[in-house]
This record gives sequence, C-alpha cells and structure tokens, in this order.
Amino acid sequence: MTTTTPIPLDLQKAAKDHLWMHFTRMGGFAAADVPIIVRGEGCYVEDSHGKRYLDALAGLFSVNVGYSFGEEIGQAALEQMRELPFYTNWTYAHPRAIELAAELASLAPGDLNRVFFCSGGSEAVESAWKLARQYYLARSQRKMQMVLAEPETRHDELVAMMHTPPRRYKAIGRHLAYHGTTLGALSINGIPGIRAPFEPLIPEVRHVSNTNSYHRPSDETETEFTRFLLNDLEAAILAMGPETVCLVHMEPVQNAGGSFTPPEGYWRGVREICDRYDILLSADEVITGFGRLGYWFGSERYDIRPDIITAAKGLSSSYAAIGGVIATDKVIEPFLDATSMFSHGITFGGHPVMCAIALKNIEIMKREQIIEHVRDNEQAFRATLAQLLDLPIVGDLRGAGYFYALELVKDKDTRETFSSDECEKLLRGFLSNALFEAGLICRADDRGDPVLQISPPLVAGQAEFDEIVGILGEVLTEAASLMRS
Repeated sequence: MTTTTPIPLDLQKAAKDHLWMHFTRMGGFAAADVPIIVRGEGCYVEDSHGKRYLDALAGLFSVNVGYSFGEEIGQAALEQMRELPFYTNWTYAHPRAIELAAELASLAPGDLNRVFFCSGGSEAVESAWKLARQYYLARSQRKMQMVLAEPETRHDELVAMMHTPPRRYKAIGRHLAYHGTTLGALSINGIPGIRAPFEPLIPEVRHVSNTNSYHRPSDETETEFTRFLLNDLEAAILAMGPETVCLVHMEPVQNAGGSFTPPEGYWRGVREICDRYDILLSADEVITGFGRLGYWFGSERYDIRPDIITAAKGLSSSYAAIGGVIATDKVIEPFLDATSMFSHGITFGGHPVMCAIALKNIEIMKREQIIEHVRDNEQAFRATLAQLLDLPIVGDLRGAGYFYALELVKDKDTRETFSSDECEKLLRGFLSNALFEAGLICRADDRGDPVLQISPPLVAGQAEFDEIVGILGEVLTEAASLMRS
C-alpha cells in the first residue's frame, strides 16, 4: 500500500493567487509579500516569519480580551458543537441564544431588554434600520386594531387614522462616520469615498456635523459647539420632514475621522430632539461596546439612553462572528401582538456555537475584571500617549477609554492639514510600512484628516503603553523629517 504525502501549501503564493483581502489595494502585493499572521498571545501577534508585533488596533478594535484565551473559548465551542452544532432562531430558540440574550439585557443600560442576533456589525446596522422602518408601521397597525375594537368610543381617532400618514423610512447619520458595508449600512455611512462606487444608495439619508472640535473656531466655547451641533441635527430633521424620519444612528465616540468625543450636553440634546420629533435613537456600539470605553456600553458612559444599540466585535472579542441589535421594551412592544412579526431574519443569527463563544467571552471579561482594568488605566494610557504631542507633526490627541487617535498636521500652529498627495506619501507611502516594520500594528487613516488610530486589546498595561509610544515617537519623528524635505 502506498501513501502520498500532501505537498505543503505555499501560503504566500496561494494568498496572492486566491485570497481577496478586504479594503486592500491588491496590486500593492505584486512585488511585496502579503503579511500572514499565524498566532497571537496577549497583546501580540506573530507572522509567518516569526516576527512579533504589538497589535495596537486589537485586530479591528475588536479583540478586547486579547489573544490568550483561545483554548478556553475553544473548549466552550467544542462542548456546544457536541451538544448542538446548529439550530435556527426562526420560530425556534435554543439555550445559548436565550442565555446570551438574557446576559446582554442584564448588561445593557435602561430597558434595553430584547436582543435580535445577527452575524456582525454591518448586519446589525442593517437590521436596526429595518427595525426602525417597520416599528412605526407596526405601531400604527397596533393602534388601528385597538381603535377598531372600540369604534363607538374612539371615533375621532378612527377618522384621523383614515388619513394615511407618510411612511417613516429616512435615517440620519454623521459626516465621516463608518457604519458598515452592506447596502443599507453603507447608506448611513458618512464617508464619501466608501459610498461613491456603489451609488445610488438607499434613499433617503442625510449626514449632520460630527463632534470633531479640533478644526472649529478657536474662540468657540463648548456650549456654543454643542448648540451648533444640535441646531444642525434639528435643521436636518425639519428639512427631511420629521414625520418621515425613523432613525438617528450615531456612535457614542465616532471612530472614522479619529475618535471624536461628544461635547458636554450633546447626547442629552440629541435624546431630547429625538423625543420631540418621535424618532428612534440608535447607538452604534459595534466598536464602543464591551469595555472599549471603560463600560459595558458607551451609552452608559455618556448617558445616551438609546432606543436601539447595535453590537458586534467585542461581544465575542472577535473569537466568533456574531452581532446583535438590542432594543428597548418600547421598540419591541408593537411586535408582541399575536399576528405581528419583524419581517427580517438571518440564517446564522444566534448561532449556538457563536453564542457559546460570546457567553464565555463575557464570563472571561467579568472574571478578569476587564472593564475595571480599562477604567483604572485610562488616564495612564492617555498621559503616555500625550507625550507624542511634543512632536511637530502631532496636532491633537483625542478619545476615551482604550480608544484614541492622533491627528497629524502639516503646521501645528495653524492646524493646517496635509493635501491628498501629501497624505498618500505620508500614510501609505511611509507610515503604514514603517510602523509595521517597527513591530507595531495601528491604523494610519485619512478618511477625514490624517490620523493614527490606537486601540489595543483591553488587557494592555503600562508596558504596552510605553512600547506603543516608543515606536510611534521614533517613526513619527522620521515622518516629520520626510514631510519637511
């Protein structure tokens, strides 16, 4: 009997021949190797050549517990595979989806008590917009049924409801905000370069000012900035027609553009405006949830009181592909009638193995006191990063928790930014490769003004903070010299 030993796969060649990488200029690897990450531990990953990197981006703002819990989480997945490898949430339930929904209801603020599971962040945003669209229709139908049950005593309401109100389908996002890539989520995106190849998108979405204060007038007070932002939001609602708007969708701290934090009074004002015009407020917590800002949800930190939260990434620390929409009792109520149904579903939503992994991730976060660790170390992290403000190329440091951005400037005194060609030279021509070569993974981004985004696993401590700043200091010093030459 003869056997044939399989020929080992040439990963580099196979990657170039067969793998289609996301948001990647594939032509850039014609003469360069594809970075192949093969293992991870703590805050570090290792490539196929054995080189070690500090992952200061936590994968994609998502490996919250770091890379050291694969065996424990894998055991939870194995046990679930043995018990029940798959069943659907379409009409049916299974223990892990029920347990995870109950756990999320206990962690979410206020009366956010109902969870609709999906496979990731884009699907969560897509689902939230669909939910908001159908919520108003279901609410109207429910009210009509109640009125029809008592036509003699509720005659005036019945007459009023005979005049069909316009459908509520429009949504509002913010300039430069990223909310995913499925067609609905992409429509709420406020990044022109990502939207443009796929237009026309789903109507009608408008984008209002984000909370970036760095380039606002120098004499503007925080109160004046808040008033400007809220006036802009209300003006957009009025221009669209309040009776046609179903959703305001925003992140507690905006990622794209570089960790824009809210000014005092902003979220209180957004909540009041949404209440005044009867619009659902949705907090995109795909990044900010599960400890990134030092709380289970950023909505708690900023007292947002949303009607809907979208979640993913840190829900499983990205050990599994899972996301969800968490809704308040008010939002679920119209769907609880005997004949009502949210007309939406996803095959892998609430997958038992994914739910088991998410449950184990939350268990680990509680046991290891990850939330408390972020709060205890937030100021030290910020203070360490603030050393980089001494560099002439670093104009601003902003963010919260373990979620920061450094804005890079051409002139620190005037806050002048780099041109498009200069950004190409600085970010893609130099910084991305130089940081990677130096053993640091973070994001150099210019979807707004050029920034470096720094968001390590939530287990990082002072040693990692110092290493991040040490590498950034050396590389940014070289970058400043390059851009002056």
